[in-house]
Amino acid sequence: MDEVIARAIDDYHALLRDERGLREEIESRFLERMRESKLTFGGRVLCPFPRPNLVSPQAYEHIRGVCRGIFKAIEKVEATLGEELWDRVDLTPEERELVAIDSGYRRSSPSARLDSFLTTSKYQFVELNAETPAGIGYAEVLTDIFLDLPIVKEFQKRYALRRFRARDRVLETLLDCYREAGGKEPHPTIAVVDYEEVPTRTEHHMFREFFESKGYPSLVCDPRHLTFEGGKLRHEGRVIDIVYKRLLVNEFLEKVDELQPLLKAARAGAFVMMNPFRCKPIHKKAIFAVLTDDAMQSHFTAEEREAIRAHVPWTRRVLEGRTTRDGQSIDLATFVRDNRERLVMKPNDEYGGKGVFIGWEMTDTEWHAAYVTALGASYVVQEKVELLRQTFPQLSPELSFRDLVVDLDPFVFGGEVEGFLTRLSGTSLANVTSGGGQVPAFLVEPRS
Repeated sequence: MDEVIARAIDDYHALLRDERGLREEIESRFLERMRESKLTFGGRVLCPFPRPNLVSPQAYEHIRGVCRGIFKAIEKVEATLGEELWDRVDLTPEERELVAIDSGYRRSSPSARLDSFLTTSKYQFVELNAETPAGIGYAEVLTDIFLDLPIVKEFQKRYALRRFRARDRVLETLLDCYREAGGKEPHPTIAVVDYEEVPTRTEHHMFREFFESKGYPSLVCDPRHLTFEGGKLRHEGRVIDIVYKRLLVNEFLEKVDELQPLLKAARAGAFVMMNPFRCKPIHKKAIFAVLTDDAMQSHFTAEEREAIRAHVPWTRRVLEGRTTRDGQSIDLATFVRDNRERLVMKPNDEYGGKGVFIGWEMTDTEWHAAYVTALGASYVVQEKVELLRQTFPQLSPELSFRDLVVDLDPFVFGGEVEGFLTRLSGTSLANVTSGGGQVPAFLVEPRS
């Protein structure tokens, strides 16, 4: 952490500790503000942490450069390997059928999120959410709430805060995809599509309201309620031009028999979807096994290789046989067995911390059983990253200070970063699904 940010955090915490009125206002109104703004996840308040994530402009530009290099490398892997990549990341036959559907535009993941942890060496990217990166709508509403807090207004007397515009970039990217695919409507109708019962439903409606505020007719709908009539995708008779897809491919396949109108319309090119089904190969966690493969490094520029070396942990699919690590040939099973305290195993295609085995939190017996489970499924093993905890205030319900794991996840649009999702947790699984929370991020500079 650079000195400017460390000093800014100290000054913010001092306001909470020393200014009784600001502290009392936070304790009495903060959680109520969250509920009033529908900032909930499955009924739970999304943000019990009354301090934003503060990022310096210098750190932001560095992160943007690293992400640019990693994302370019991923797209090179995709272009170089073609359908060979499908085998290397373990696509199922059902996924392959969907991936083959033409989206009408070039990029397979125009809107993505690179997930990283703050570590003792700045940050490490551990996976790519190339399908349905959530949190943007929540982040924008959180930003509005924080800017209206008395403590933030007081803080801004000494520091200038600059917000990000990730929500605008979502709309711009949706429209770019639509135009590239040949869409002609000046104000196309956008449908935010996901199952009704998902915990992120409130965020879907935040996007609907935002799109409508910009002049684009919008709706939120369950894919089971769509029809394909007269060559058009429809919801209750209303024609849909753009689908902002928020359900994952594996969730789609679980109910594919109920989703035939959407599937038939996709195959017919009756609408434009972001992100398309063909994002699936680079969404798999095994994409990082390809990215860190010694044999792939010659395809990357020096800048891309350095971004991978410094910021992507060694990753491999859990398979029997030999592989490489740091240029040396190793037996993977032996390495996994002997290095429990420095490894984590996780499903190749899950989210929310489901099925993750954290070696340093397990016994040797538990780790061996986990390896057997992983070997019989589709898993990756990844080298441990040394997490750096930061102090944040938390209401539970009274104000206290806790050292928390920080999950810093840049949003990527067309290969370029715009803003962050910042998640906080007391455990190694820093995600909202497993009980963490989210705070907004700001660029911060001292006022002269």
